[in-house]
Amino acid sequence: MISKDILKKIKRIEIITKNLVNTVLQGEYLSTFKGRGIEFTEVREYVEGDDVRTIDWNVTARMNQPYIKTFIEERELQVIFASDMSASLFSGTKENFKNELVFEFVATLGFTANINNDRVGFLGFTSELEKYIPPKKGKKHILRIIREILYHNVKKETTDINFALNYLNHLLKKKSTIFLISDFYTKKDFYDSLKALRYYHDIIAVIVRDSMDFELLPVGLLPVYDPENKNLLWLDTFDKKELEKYKKISLNYDNKIIKNFKSLGIDYIYITCGKPFIQDLISFFKKRERKLAR
Repeated sequence: MISKDILKKIKRIEIITKNLVNTVLQGEYLSTFKGRGIEFTEVREYVEGDDVRTIDWNVTARMNQPYIKTFIEERELQVIFASDMSASLFSGTKENFKNELVFEFVATLGFTANINNDRVGFLGFTSELEKYIPPKKGKKHILRIIREILYHNVKKETTDINFALNYLNHLLKKKSTIFLISDFYTKKDFYDSLKALRYYHDIIAVIVRDSMDFELLPVGLLPVYDPENKNLLWLDTFDKKELEKYKKISLNYDNKIIKNFKSLGIDYIYITCGKPFIQDLISFFKKRERKLAR
C-alpha cells in the first residue's frame, strides 16, 4: 500500500503534469518525440518526384525498374525508464534524496507519456536486475512503476550500468526511447555498452545530482569517493583547499561523462535535489527539438 503522504504527493505531481501537458509540456513532448519513428510498410513503383534515397535497390534490380520503400509514422512511442537504484541514490541534502527526485521525474514524464497514449516500461538496476516492468499503457500501470521506485527492497548497493544496458539491448525488440537515470558514479566503464544500445534506440541520460556532490559542509574528516580514480579519499572539510580539490574532481568527472555522451550523440539533462526540474525539462525539450530539426 502507498502511504497517504505519498499518495498526496503523487496526486500533486499528476495535477501539475496535467496542467503542464495542457499548456507547455505536451507540445514540447510531442514535437520532440512523436513522429520521429517510422516503420517500413511496402514497396511501390517509383514515380517522378519521389525521394531517390528511398529506392529499394534489391527490388529494383529484380523488377528492372525503380521501386521505392514506403513508410508510415509510428504514432505510439515506447518509453523505458532505466533507473539506478543503488545506495548512492539514497542520499541528498536539499529537501529530497536523489531516489525521491527520481520518483518525481519518472512520475512527471510517466503521466505525460500516459496522457499521450504511449507505452511505458521500467527497469530498476544496481549491479544486477532489481525490477523489470514491461511497457504498457494506463494510469494504473504508471502508479505501479511509481510504487516499485518507492517501495522496492534493493538487493545490492553497488552500480553496474553495463549490466542494465546489455540487459535492455537483448530484451527490447521495439525501438524505444530510454531515459537512463543515474548519478553515474560507477567503477566500471560503460560506454561500449551504451554505444551498442544507442545503435538502435534513442537514449537520454538523466544525471542526478545533489549539492554535496560538489560542496561539503565543514564537519571534519569525511570519506568521499573519487569517481575519476575510483578511490576512496579522506578529506578534511575544514580545509578550504581540500574542499576546492573535491569540487574540482567532481566537475572534471562531470565534464568527462558529458564529453563521452556527446561523442556518442546522446542527449543529457541534469536534475538536482532541491531544485524544480520542470523548467529545465522544457528547456531540454526545446533544445532537442531544434537539434532534431537541423
